[in-house]
Amino acid sequence: MAPPEKITSLHNPRIKQLVKLRDRRARDEAGVFLVEGYREIRRALEKGVRPAELYFSPGWFLGENEPALIEQARAGGAQIFELTKDAFAKVAYRERPDGLLALAPQWRRSLEELKLSATPFLLVVEAIEKPGNLGTILRSADAAGCDAVIVCDPVTDIFNPNVVRASTGVLFSVPLVVSESRQVLEWLKGKKIRAVATTPGAETPYTKADFRGALAIVMGSEQYGLSPFWLENSGLSVRIPMAGQADSLNVAMATIITLFEAVRQRSGE
Repeated sequence: MAPPEKITSLHNPRIKQLVKLRDRRARDEAGVFLVEGYREIRRALEKGVRPAELYFSPGWFLGENEPALIEQARAGGAQIFELTKDAFAKVAYRERPDGLLALAPQWRRSLEELKLSATPFLLVVEAIEKPGNLGTILRSADAAGCDAVIVCDPVTDIFNPNVVRASTGVLFSVPLVVSESRQVLEWLKGKKIRAVATTPGAETPYTKADFRGALAIVMGSEQYGLSPFWLENSGLSVRIPMAGQADSLNVAMATIITLFEAVRQRSGE
């Protein structure tokens, strides 16, 4: 087996392209996105994602399992490149990288492709602005056992490196669909899935709502919350009671609280 190509120059065309891929336009044009980190790449490989390219730099490794991961990516068809420590620092998105970076193919999944459980449990998020919040929301949905996450009217790109990082690679395991709010509402109605909106102005505390049965919890953007469209078209609106001066929570935190109340009820506890 031929040794991997070694890149030492910061001006190498591949280095320049990796830096460009931090920008959404470049990612969309190339149809790929950056996956940085051992845990994130491992989870991608476990879910059958085949990176087109994998870049590594032993000087940044944190453990002893990296060579096996590199070989797994190679076996899946990835081109392998070794970078010097300086070259990897140039392309890394993290302040303290761990020496592994992959290019994975973007995907598109439709609502019709989702495989739902007998009693669907979905999370719908509208116009989430911050990549870190979206990544954390994906982790929460995975932990809560949601069938899928549906991103409506997106502001941030689901393939943003910060989404991948904040999700810790769960992006690859939680079924994820990007769609328009009206299409999602019609799809939910067709599947007889009840939409429950979350908003500080609701009368019903989230602990008093019934989250059993086919359910879609709907969360709004950080700045504006849910749009009138979802507030008017959801079967119920709920709020998280606030005892202090703050009138709202971070959307990722509010999502965790609401999802796990639903988990508690749905598990019969």
